[in-house]
Amino acid sequence: MKIYGSRFHGNPRRVSIFLAEKGIDVPFVEVDLRKGEHRTPEFLRRSPAAQVPVLELGDGTCLVETVAICRYFEELQPLPCLFGRTPLERAQVEMWQRLVEFNLYGPAREHFRHVSPHALPLEPRQIKEWGELNRERMLDGMTLLDRQLARTEFVAGSLYSIADITAFFTLEGLARLEGLEIGIRHPHLQHWYAAVSQRPSAIATRPPAR
Repeated sequence: MKIYGSRFHGNPRRVSIFLAEKGIDVPFVEVDLRKGEHRTPEFLRRSPAAQVPVLELGDGTCLVETVAICRYFEELQPLPCLFGRTPLERAQVEMWQRLVEFNLYGPAREHFRHVSPHALPLEPRQIKEWGELNRERMLDGMTLLDRQLARTEFVAGSLYSIADITAFFTLEGLARLEGLEIGIRHPHLQHWYAAVSQRPSAIATRPPAR
């Protein structure tokens, strides 16, 4: 079993954090997206959409899509639960995972790919107006999370979950690449972010200092 993608960067890091929370060790195989290694015929046989991460099982079966890979590991090792313990919790985690993806992660991704010079190898035809529009959507997503975290310990309630991992991964990436700071406009989000940043899974998967 192995995972194609960087343990410390991009969507594979979401899986990396998830595995660290579970205490599961799986080797990662680096794929250099800037060099187009995700578009080679060999890689496309594993991931037809040219995406990372890819989980390759011992029999050659491949799974793509971050949340699908995490769900697979949740089924293999249910504890600690990161998708919810009861029917209601599982529905709440699913709900907030989708809300975070649509209102924070998606806009942040589009903003980065169309504004940041770091994204030029992946998005050579940047549309800056689209990037700036998504910055506003991203800030609205932060406000949505701030309101939720005013009344809950974690994004989906009392349980640290895949929704927290997605939100944290997104915000840390923005802080590192875009210099975004969570300020006084989002005090509850700021408090949550400071706390989850110190979890062992976040520290162990943090990109090495350059």
